[in-house]
Amino acid sequence: MSASQTLPATAVPGDDTPTLLIKIFGKDRPGITAGLFDTLAAYSLDVVDIEQVVTRGRITLCALVTAPPPTGPYGSAEGELRATVHSWAESLRLQAEIISGRGDNRPRGTGRSIVTVLGHPLTAGSTAAIAAAITGTGGNIDRIFRLAKYPVTAVEFAVSGAETAPLRTALATQAALLGVDIAVVAAGLHRRAQRLVVMDVDSTLIQDEVIELFAAHAGCEEQVAEVTAAAMRGELDFEQSLHARVALLAGLDESVVEKVRSDIRLTPGARTLIRTLKRLGYQVGVVSGGFTQVTDDLRERLGLDFASANTLEIVDGKLTGRVTGEIVDRAGKARLLRRFAAEAGVPLAQTVAIGDGANDLDMLNAAGLGVAFNAKPVVREAAHTAVNVPFLDTVLYLLGITREEVEAADTQADED
Repeated sequence: MSASQTLPATAVPGDDTPTLLIKIFGKDRPGITAGLFDTLAAYSLDVVDIEQVVTRGRITLCALVTAPPPTGPYGSAEGELRATVHSWAESLRLQAEIISGRGDNRPRGTGRSIVTVLGHPLTAGSTAAIAAAITGTGGNIDRIFRLAKYPVTAVEFAVSGAETAPLRTALATQAALLGVDIAVVAAGLHRRAQRLVVMDVDSTLIQDEVIELFAAHAGCEEQVAEVTAAAMRGELDFEQSLHARVALLAGLDESVVEKVRSDIRLTPGARTLIRTLKRLGYQVGVVSGGFTQVTDDLRERLGLDFASANTLEIVDGKLTGRVTGEIVDRAGKARLLRRFAAEAGVPLAQTVAIGDGANDLDMLNAAGLGVAFNAKPVVREAAHTAVNVPFLDTVLYLLGITREEVEAADTQADED
């Protein structure tokens, strides 16, 4: 269309415009939507709104249309329309309901949020409590959509009428009581525009603590594990604990590096998460209080865009018990997130950070969305949202990416 052309004027239903809500429900089959609107086309109606959902092979189709004139060539045009729609529905063994009214849907309240619920399983009682909590904050549920049924049930609620912050606070309490994961984010285009994901490595991308794998070869696994646990709980300064643990590795042969790499176990869903994000155009990176001897290998194996960690010093084929270069600690992870975002050309508000320990907190809070993954209590309480199921790819659902989209991407990749 050229700049000189204009779109034709379309009547916008006002509060007093007569409208009809036509509801069709029954067994789904191809052609129902086309058939309904073919039937309505004879009456020269304007479509105001349409919604359709199919659940277990049953369709519910709702069409809000302007009402026909009071009279037509055969008397009451509305009466004729009603009879025609009911006759069409009966011919397909469907049910129809037609409700007269005025105007469009009522305006939604200010404040828009997306509430994502992850259950394993998601029970009716949990759903009732979540819906009641939303209502208790003044929110209205405008739409509910299932994102996934495997490996968890993931359901998305579109909520209006409640601000995001108080809604998040109210639902965080429910999540703890119900044993489900609930994420609350502001609705808007920025949700799908989050184009950089940066995650911690130990106990996030992988199931292991790398330094403990090294310690197992040095015979000091128990001592290192105790210090690691205290540091992740925020009870010890990370840099001091790092130096103390690395010192116990002095004298190990550098051949241990390759053994540790082979011992590493990726978290379930890690490959799916990274593969899907990359196919959708995201950039993905890792930051770790562990070691570049491992993260560089992960970067190559998984096709990561960014990776940064501490570096074990190796002299004459032996670990010295020291690290070299800038320490990647709690503050360092946040600095690296900002650096990666700048290099990727992505605003910080469009980043996602994932981690489990206290040393991830600055990074989680700096990101547009901070996700605590199977995290310590202090991290769950401070992060924007928490995931407490052992599948890393469930983070995709927090971004509004459905399981079907993931599977479709996998199928397309196989065909390519």
